[in-house]
Amino acid sequence: MTHQFHSTVLREYDIRGIIGETLGVDDARAIGRGFGTLIARAKGPEARKLVAVGWDGRVSSPMLSHALVEGLNASGVDVRRVGMGPTPMLYYAEASAEEVDGGIQITGSHNPANYNGFKMVFQGRPFFGADILKLGEMAAAGEWDAGTGTVEDVDIIDEYIDRLLTGLDGIDPEVLSGLKVGWDAGNGAAGPALEKLAARLPGEHHLLFTEVDGEFPNHHPDPTVEENLEDLRSLVSAKSLDFGVAFDGDGDRIGAIDGQGRVIWGDQLLMIYAEDLLNRRPGATIIADVKASRALFDHVAACGGQPIMWKTGHSLIKSKMKEVSSPLAGEMSGHVFFADTYYGYDDALYAGIRLIAAAARLGKSVTQLRSDMPQMLNTPEMRFQVDESRKFAAIDEVKARLEGSEDEVNSTDGVRVTSQDGWWLLRASNTQDVLVARAESDSQAGLDRLMAQIDEQLAASGLERGPQAGH
Repeated sequence: MTHQFHSTVLREYDIRGIIGETLGVDDARAIGRGFGTLIARAKGPEARKLVAVGWDGRVSSPMLSHALVEGLNASGVDVRRVGMGPTPMLYYAEASAEEVDGGIQITGSHNPANYNGFKMVFQGRPFFGADILKLGEMAAAGEWDAGTGTVEDVDIIDEYIDRLLTGLDGIDPEVLSGLKVGWDAGNGAAGPALEKLAARLPGEHHLLFTEVDGEFPNHHPDPTVEENLEDLRSLVSAKSLDFGVAFDGDGDRIGAIDGQGRVIWGDQLLMIYAEDLLNRRPGATIIADVKASRALFDHVAACGGQPIMWKTGHSLIKSKMKEVSSPLAGEMSGHVFFADTYYGYDDALYAGIRLIAAAARLGKSVTQLRSDMPQMLNTPEMRFQVDESRKFAAIDEVKARLEGSEDEVNSTDGVRVTSQDGWWLLRASNTQDVLVARAESDSQAGLDRLMAQIDEQLAASGLERGPQAGH
């Protein structure tokens, strides 16, 4: 038996498609067969192979999970089903149990309700890029091991909540007794875990949209888009809360607003986490992606840390963290990774706990911490359509033209050009046929000048900053 995946489904960081159009149960079964085979071959014929499986609240997730488990079992792999929950709960199931060899979460994350997909961990490391393409090659050739496996259902949510709460270890609960926080689960998979977590936190907690609904009736579960934070902003204002936290559809990305309703973007959250961590671990290496503000890299250095600018993409960041033994990393998109007293994966519920802990240890409110940050002017992430065959070539052309430039040119991921009063970035998306641009300056005139430089480079490659593309 062989299987052919739709050409758009096997992506750089995960597997994703439209239910009934590009993704269905046969794909899920083939993913199980391929992943299970790779686990079996890595473990050897005599050893037990065990993979944890979880899923989000989308309507299609249960049927995909059923087929996925069938595929894993048919490759001789045992399955531990941890049920419906946020992606980081599945990551926890994989990271915390020595006998578990891998994990797969069925999730469409923040994509529209008719999408779904798979995020995978293989023996403690991210499974992406060439690994995912290998599943396609194995399916096309029918190159799967055969066997039989068992299925067990394990409820780990309470154990997971216990682990999240260790993020407050060492902080006097009295200090937190007056805390007032708003939380928005966006009808995503983190809702039930959030209810259990909030019930055990000191202080006063107000929750929005914790009922899991794969149609996302209240707002889209993507906290990096400001309009999706409006309900949380209204709650914080109406109840005079200290700050608010929002999650994406599968609970691995965090968004936040302070007590004045100002957004605290991913790189700004990382500034808070870094300052807190560096007080306890001087000299630590902190990683952020190329889209992050210069203020973050400067702040890490000022707090005695070693900042590293790295490629965008949660799997790439996780891999780099292991390589350089970094205890903390983050992306503009709201993925934050803690490896100091946690497992190094992106968990928005844990990031929410660590925001409470950081403010307590630093002795400042989240609003004060946000106010202390430099007032930079920056663009949102601009994404525009470019033919797949042109996107990387265009970036190479920009690099070539900038050789010998007086400005500092960083080509870690695309091109990031830094001058006296700011920087601009142009990079090709790994997952879509788009170029991504961003600029930041300490003045409007500087920002306008930097945007003109982006347009000039695009024009020189026969492109323009035309119609904006969605995620």
